[in-house]
Amino acid sequence: MFMRNEEVAWLFYDLADLLESKGEDFFKIRAYRNAARILSGLEEPLEKIRLREGWTKIPGIGKNIAAKIDEILTTGRLQKLEELLQEIPPGMLEVMSLPGIGPKRAALFRERLGITSLDELAAAARAGRIRGLPGMGSKREKEIIRSIKMHQDRSGRVLLATARVLAEELKSYLLTLPGVVNVETGGSVRRWRETVGDIDLVAAAAEPGPVYAALERHPRVKEVLERSPNRLKLLTQWGVVVDLTVTPEEQFALNLFFNTGSRAHLSRLEAFLAEKGMAIKAPENRAGGVFHDEQEIYSSLGLPYIPPELREDRGEIEAAAQDLLPRLVELEDIKGDLHLHTDWSDGLSTIEQVIKRAREKGYEYIAVTDHSQSLKIAGGLSLDKLKEQHREIRSLNKKIDGLTILTGIEVDILPGGGVDCPEEILKDIDLVVASVHSAFKQDRETMTARIISAVENKNVDIIGHLTGRLLSGREGYALDLERVLDASASCGTILEINSSPDRLDLNDLNARRAKEKGIKMAVNTDAHDLKRMDEMRYGVSVARRAWLEPDDIINTMPAGKLIKFLRKR
Repeated sequence: MFMRNEEVAWLFYDLADLLESKGEDFFKIRAYRNAARILSGLEEPLEKIRLREGWTKIPGIGKNIAAKIDEILTTGRLQKLEELLQEIPPGMLEVMSLPGIGPKRAALFRERLGITSLDELAAAARAGRIRGLPGMGSKREKEIIRSIKMHQDRSGRVLLATARVLAEELKSYLLTLPGVVNVETGGSVRRWRETVGDIDLVAAAAEPGPVYAALERHPRVKEVLERSPNRLKLLTQWGVVVDLTVTPEEQFALNLFFNTGSRAHLSRLEAFLAEKGMAIKAPENRAGGVFHDEQEIYSSLGLPYIPPELREDRGEIEAAAQDLLPRLVELEDIKGDLHLHTDWSDGLSTIEQVIKRAREKGYEYIAVTDHSQSLKIAGGLSLDKLKEQHREIRSLNKKIDGLTILTGIEVDILPGGGVDCPEEILKDIDLVVASVHSAFKQDRETMTARIISAVENKNVDIIGHLTGRLLSGREGYALDLERVLDASASCGTILEINSSPDRLDLNDLNARRAKEKGIKMAVNTDAHDLKRMDEMRYGVSVARRAWLEPDDIINTMPAGKLIKFLRKR
């Protein structure tokens, strides 16, 4: 079976975690994690690289790891990982995945308390058995209970990016089948929700039976959960459920409309129409003319088209009825990326490679914002190294046309407030992003004051990933968000919508609240490799769900206007 780069990387991450839980060699573990990071950042499929030249030209991939990549691509398995999984109870992987736990603490729980699952860990924490272990305490027990609840609450949900990759693969496959004339993704994937419970697909074909049978045979499919004349429900190898509806072509638009939802939007629309003595019927109950697209559906109801991202019952129907829907920002409106990392700190790409990709995207500008000196683990730049980088950027600006490179930095917001770079340095940098990268567990008052100290710094332009949440496993900081937003509005400090699919921070609700307060935002990728520069669309999707228009976002400005705006700040 064809394996995506990300799938191969997942196996190396799991291998590293299991080896660490057994106390194996640190350097071997680090090599596997580094390989996973490199593989997930490669743009070209590993199969193509292997056929062309093998692994010799990929930095960080030695003979041992190259052999394991070959094994995975050839067999779809990794014997060393399977051997470790036989030794270690499967529940240990879930325990390791909890925020603040990791392989070493999971191993400690197993050795001292015999804990091998989340249920056993939760029971031990509630019974007060964790606090006596090294590095633990009653506060840590409460955090563990809270983390387990968070894990259980999102059980069965996956990141939007993961769902979209799988949805596109299945959609492309279905479009190759005889008789299939159209396929679209519906549900929460089409509405660009940050996590999704399943993938809804709607296909247009005269005969559903052959389409269902073909999808059942797809190599990503693990199990058929339900099959009826109108629906096929499958479980994929990635653990994601897929719902496929096959409909006659003349009912495709209406089926897509109903499958997109949300339920709350459809319910509100039904109530809105009932007040006017109107109704919209499901495809199976409808007779009459054909809707060719959703614009015609909304038009028939006396409403302008409502984009999928807005269909959440947050006032969109009332706004549409008054012709007050916003002109939502689009990916094409973005003129540049203002949060990018290179190999000067913990990125994988050179400045020249980032420039090349930015030009391919048609950007007018980028900001190189490598980490500052405090973040040693990410290769944070010393002040001398930062000055050297900025000299190189200024030199590059003289050599290239059509793209402006802004000197930048991502400074750390220190635990006690303030940032880790002298003000006399910051004042001469084109763009400063300030972010929290440590001491995540501070109390609400301390964290709020800490971030406001950066908001009020006249040399800080943007606050990066404000709440610090990771959708893949970490709650946001304890934070009085309203106070931070008020401070940002007062100081004119820009807030970031971080496009990384496991951050999406600000989220849509917070970004809409920021808009209501008149705060400008920047949609950035925070990319650490060239592939991640393509994640801008996820940040734009958050902005669209937040009702943001181009004027709400600074990196929709052309280069000259942006530079004047930043200098004026």
